[in-house]
Amino acid sequence: MLRMSFGYIPFSVGDFLYFLVILLVINWTWKSRKSWRIHWKNNVQLILSVCSIFYFVFHLLWGFNYYRQPLFEKMKMERDYSDADLLLFTQKLIAKTNSIQFQITQNKNKAIVFPYSQEHVFQMNVKGYDILAKEIPNFNYSELSAKKSLFSLPLTYMGFGGYLNPFTNEAQVNYLMPMYHSPTTSCHEMAHQMGYASESECNFIGFMASVKNPDLYFKYSGYSFALRYCLANWQIRNKMVYQKLLQTVHPGILKNYEESDRFWKAYETPIEKGFHLFYDRFLKWNQQKDGIESYSKLVNLMVNYYKNKSL
Repeated sequence: MLRMSFGYIPFSVGDFLYFLVILLVINWTWKSRKSWRIHWKNNVQLILSVCSIFYFVFHLLWGFNYYRQPLFEKMKMERDYSDADLLLFTQKLIAKTNSIQFQITQNKNKAIVFPYSQEHVFQMNVKGYDILAKEIPNFNYSELSAKKSLFSLPLTYMGFGGYLNPFTNEAQVNYLMPMYHSPTTSCHEMAHQMGYASESECNFIGFMASVKNPDLYFKYSGYSFALRYCLANWQIRNKMVYQKLLQTVHPGILKNYEESDRFWKAYETPIEKGFHLFYDRFLKWNQQKDGIESYSKLVNLMVNYYKNKSL
């Protein structure tokens, strides 16, 4: 209902509401600065009351999704995997990503330059979800409501590619980041809109919706996204295997990864660590015991889902 209400509005209503709230907080703080010591009890009570109302509305509109049945159980998949399983899947993923990259550029050394606008990506994402829903009906998506975030610059400093506004159910995407990330990132936020709260599950659904899209650029976004998580996993598990796998990845793909690294490093500040720590705690408070590390559990879902399926 919220997506139907706000989806047709071209700008982010949720971001605008957040901006108004920030202004009201600043205005109240300024007005009460002189009387804070005298009326501190009333002020603390007011702050706690407002926070409790926000927390209640958050749960009422979206937050109860944190208590849903895990996707592992719903899809009857195993939770863990062996090194052999991961190695086989990573090798298949490298071959697939290399193939897509070469189909687009006809040059394995050339980085992908994404040709579509952010608005075009949002529209095309629906096509990927339509195809995915034919295979897995639980992932049926309707009523598009995805927006470029008005807070993209602050999101960049915080180290986030997007977020779901739980009060308006708008998928917010950081439009400043490299565009080849856009399909998978926005599909991730669209998965949150459908009621999937787990970050690993939304990573998995976002990956699936991207690679099911008939457009090669969208496929590349999904496969390169998944490959980076698998390579990072090997970097932790076994650096020798990681180096061997890295040598088989097309240089053009690695150039796209370097493009992303340069982008995020240019905005790296202590603020990012602070927000990541806060979000880690927030996830742990809301039934995601792995916190911010839960994003990487995407690998568990992918490896086990594709054990008996072609990539």
